[in-house]
Amino acid sequence: MTHRRRLLSVLGALAAAPALAQPGVDRPQPRLPTERLAVVGRDGRRHEFEVEMAVSPEHQMIGLMFRPDVPANEGMLFDWGAPRESSMWMRNTIAPLDMLFIAADGRIHRIAERTVPHSLTPIESRGPVRATLELRAGIAERLDIRVGDRVLHRIFGTAP
Repeated sequence: MTHRRRLLSVLGALAAAPALAQPGVDRPQPRLPTERLAVVGRDGRRHEFEVEMAVSPEHQMIGLMFRPDVPANEGMLFDWGAPRESSMWMRNTIAPLDMLFIAADGRIHRIAERTVPHSLTPIESRGPVRATLELRAGIAERLDIRVGDRVLHRIFGTAP
């Protein structure tokens, strides 16, 4: 191999290396800033969570990828900024999740329970939502969280 080809080969490998070591490609993103959130059921019971705030498109694209587990009292809130259709997937997500799609008034619009790890099948809100909340799989059933329950958080104009 000529010196020039060897140099180009090394430079190409170096250029590709940072892309392979990026969050979402082969490892989770660092923990995002957290905020308190509460879900209030029909019976008035409150369920409190500490949620990471996925606000930027970069953080939203990676989400909970490569996280081995989601603690029962934690999750990730994807704030879309304004009501819109939400479509999620489980690419590179190794922990099953419950996804709660939340309307602008803080009411749960739809729940997708026990999503399948690594699936590329879209999980859709089926209507405009302000945010999507990802929790550990099975939490919605265990806490009896249902469509119509209210989510309290500053983005919905309510405090937990």
